[in-house]
Amino acid sequence: MPYAPKVGDPLSALDTPSMIVDLPLMESNIAKLFSSLLPTGILIRPHLKTTKSAVLARKLVAAGATGGCVAKLSEAEVMCKLGFSDLLITCEIVGAAKVQRLVELWSEFKDVRIVVDSVEGAGAIDEALKRSGVQEGSIKTLLDLDVGLHRTGVQPGEPARELARYVAGLRHLELIGVQGYEGHLQHVHDRAERKASCLASMATLTQTADILRRDGHTITVVTTGGTGTAEFCVTVPGITEVQPGSFLFMDTDYRNAVGSFYGNSLSILATVISKQGPKCITIDAGLKALTTDSGLAECKTLGYTYGVLGDEHGSLAWTEGPDLRVGDRVEMLPSHIDPTVNLHDFYYAYRDGVVEEIWKVDSRGMVQ
Repeated sequence: MPYAPKVGDPLSALDTPSMIVDLPLMESNIAKLFSSLLPTGILIRPHLKTTKSAVLARKLVAAGATGGCVAKLSEAEVMCKLGFSDLLITCEIVGAAKVQRLVELWSEFKDVRIVVDSVEGAGAIDEALKRSGVQEGSIKTLLDLDVGLHRTGVQPGEPARELARYVAGLRHLELIGVQGYEGHLQHVHDRAERKASCLASMATLTQTADILRRDGHTITVVTTGGTGTAEFCVTVPGITEVQPGSFLFMDTDYRNAVGSFYGNSLSILATVISKQGPKCITIDAGLKALTTDSGLAECKTLGYTYGVLGDEHGSLAWTEGPDLRVGDRVEMLPSHIDPTVNLHDFYYAYRDGVVEEIWKVDSRGMVQ
């Protein structure tokens, strides 16, 4: 029979590597974020590029979230087809093929929102909607503003005003707000520095929103923030929603930056498959199970140091503590949660050592 884990199985029955989620710890992370942010009155629109799961999107809405964010159009296509369409696509949609896909998606799911940062991008979308024969209606659009990351976004000041005027003149784009993502600040280790820099970015964002309002634009959405900065963003008058995502599972990079307020609820279960020395073993989790762009993963059990041995293999070495033997299981904490999740097909969510829920990674590989 084909391998098919099921609800009720013990974790010991899972093959490896498997992506497992500690349900009580994940639920605690959700409760902590929503209990601290919801009382501010700011909307929480979690970024689903972390989970890539419609089931988890619904769990977050049940906790108090307002819709969600996705990074890519392909992610939006998957989520909408699964019945979750209150989405903001936070990356610019550029290129004829992608724009045509957006037109087709929006023709069916009118609550999808987009961002633009150029005349060329906005104009191409409007023209494609016009060619599609749509007679009325317009896609809700936000200006993506560069607040210091220098990755995407129109520049504050006159460039933003000029783009707003252009978008407002388009028939099929409705300018409703501005987005500014301070991604360069999410992992600043010094909390005081992270807060001060975040507030400076928020000043740029909210002042731009005010300028656009004075120019006659109806700016109702000012969206920003991530796991490392949301607590500061919600204190700024004029911010209407924040976009944290990694808080749900966390990773070692975020933990090292912001501390252990949120727990590392997701790990990769691996098996010791070979002994390579007195204090060195090989596990079955390499580059295809754990990413390295934010540093190496860590063993959940302290004292063991991970090393990459290729696509399928990793090493654990130690100087003190119990020896690991062939067949032993270990849990590895990812260094960067989003791309690690994208390597796996399923989450196995457990409580008291028993698989309680299995969630598909619905938008795995959706990079277009």
